[in-house]
Amino acid sequence: MEFPDELRYSDDHEWVRVDNDTVVVGISAYAVEQLGDIVFVELPNVGATFATGDTFGVVESSKAASDLFCPAAGEIVETNEALEERPELVNEDPYGDGWIVRLRFEDAGQVSGLKDAEAYRKMIAEK
Repeated sequence: MEFPDELRYSDDHEWVRVDNDTVVVGISAYAVEQLGDIVFVELPNVGATFATGDTFGVVESSKAASDLFCPAAGEIVETNEALEERPELVNEDPYGDGWIVRLRFEDAGQVSGLKDAEAYRKMIAEK
């Protein structure tokens, strides 16, 4: 299973990629595998603000619905509107076209508190 080294990961299986003063957020390949075929993604409103750990959306699959948890506090500046028509992009390309939101974070230090790929792999292996 793929966990790109340049990303950071939350305990709730979201990934984060820093892009200047924003972060792109999605769900890991492990989360996608656990959920199965994704059939719907509920996206937050642009401009909404969330604290770390807040629920910011929902991913529904053929198996279950799962909350999305904000890995860093901040404001939603963009959502992946393509997911409204093609939620399966999350299955097909979780680290690329299947991204979910772009967030302007309040504190860049939050990202360093997330797991690196090696620590995330270890957490998955212990499950």
